[in-house]
Amino acid sequence: MSLRDSLDLIRMVRPEAGTAALGHEILAEKASSLGAAERQVTEAIATLSQPGDHQAHLAKARTAVWGYFVQRELLGFRGHADVIRELSIPPEVLAGLGAVSRKPAR
Repeated sequence: MSLRDSLDLIRMVRPEAGTAALGHEILAEKASSLGAAERQVTEAIATLSQPGDHQAHLAKARTAVWGYFVQRELLGFRGHADVIRELSIPPEVLAGLGAVSRKPAR
């Protein structure tokens, strides 16, 4: 292959196509990671109603929720009120994170 052929190939390659594919892969990994963190929260909250060491279950739930919140914040989601409600995260779990559930000021 000559130098001219190589230059023609380089012109044909679109660098933005490569970065778009990489960007898509990164977004898929972010979504997968957030989904895994949410499943951990759901599973940990479900263990709270099971018999056994409640404090251990509570600690596991707090760790899972804290990790989930961190993951969400890293992805740019700052508010957690919706997911707290949707996942039915108990106040006792949130209290262990230093979070306080307040009613909005009127």
